[in-house]
Amino acid sequence: MAEVFKDARKRAYLNPAGADKPLKSPIPLSTLKAARAYRKRRVVEQLQQHDCAAILLYDPVNIHYALDVTNMQLWMTHNASHYAMVCADGHAIDFEYRGSEHLAKGFETIDEIRPATTWFYFSAGSRIEERLKKWADEVADVVRAHGGGNKRLAVDKMEPLGVDALRVRGLTIVEGQELTEHARCIKSAEEIQLMRWTIRVCEAGMARMYELSEPGRTEQEIWAELHHENIRSGGEWVETRILAAGPRTNPWFQEASDYVCQAGDMLAFDTDLIGPYGYCADLSRSWTIGHTRMSNAQRDLYMAAREQIDANLSLLKAGVSFADFNERSWRIPEKYQPCRYSVVLHGVGMADEWPSVPLHPDFARAYPGTFEENMVVCVESLIGEAGGRECVKLETQVLITKSGAERLDSFPWEEG
Repeated sequence: MAEVFKDARKRAYLNPAGADKPLKSPIPLSTLKAARAYRKRRVVEQLQQHDCAAILLYDPVNIHYALDVTNMQLWMTHNASHYAMVCADGHAIDFEYRGSEHLAKGFETIDEIRPATTWFYFSAGSRIEERLKKWADEVADVVRAHGGGNKRLAVDKMEPLGVDALRVRGLTIVEGQELTEHARCIKSAEEIQLMRWTIRVCEAGMARMYELSEPGRTEQEIWAELHHENIRSGGEWVETRILAAGPRTNPWFQEASDYVCQAGDMLAFDTDLIGPYGYCADLSRSWTIGHTRMSNAQRDLYMAAREQIDANLSLLKAGVSFADFNERSWRIPEKYQPCRYSVVLHGVGMADEWPSVPLHPDFARAYPGTFEENMVVCVESLIGEAGGRECVKLETQVLITKSGAERLDSFPWEEG
């Protein structure tokens, strides 16, 4: 790594094991088991509050949250070969991809392991009706066995044919994402420990990116450093590829490309990283390629972004409503409004989650809500001018407490 570009504050976040070894998790099994028990209990409580007999889960993130079992998660998002049912009486069944049932063994959250019945076209072809009948009969049988006569089944995500098949069997389908999102939004102390470790891994990756943000490297080469540190340290995936440099930062949402970064370009990125234990580190930073001194224009953008982040952080604490927060939130200067971000903040856990709070110019589309103790949210800023050369993107991840917002990340901001 090029010595001339190193910054002692950021170098401290590099993996102390060096370039050849992963970060080793300090989390004991007892902490993981406590988090598992808490998460499953949260799901069961939501089922009882919504008078549902069970919930059928297809979203891999929800399955991970409820039972802590994982299997080819990205593939499963578009190939429905792994699902689970959690019942209001606490009984949980994991329906595993056929041939991989052994992956679910040993989890105290799981009472039964069964092979999944798949009925999407790639898997079933012309035998969809046959597979669908078998699947629907089995799901309905579980509800009858554990529902005590209650036929209300929550479902997080499912193809329309499945909804029709379950209704024919007398089940009432309930919107399940409301249950899972509200279960996930309040974190236990153990979950926060797991999240802090994911953030540590993410920041080690960010430090690698910082050290290698040199002229002549492509955006993709720099972005790969984050993936490298995450995967070798037990992380899972990165949800997006949002990293851009120089003129590709404006407009925002450009994905990493083979653009060759130039000295003085502003580099900006959003980690969207799903790390060890399945928790998300959703952080954004911006700095210059070659770590040159920012130009006056760059400094103005950066300082406005910092001002927005700091001002909005100061307003957060348990008991504040989304509406009250909006009323007092930092007002984006007119010249920056066309390039504003899509939200002022959002919840985060095993991925981005409820709530999503719009910026003040867009608050008419907001839904009601209140910040609660032990929520974790990401506070965002995107500053740039329409037609300008560059944007600055910043984001920090914080725990909501009774007295304020506690930052969970600490990777240094730029000095401007």
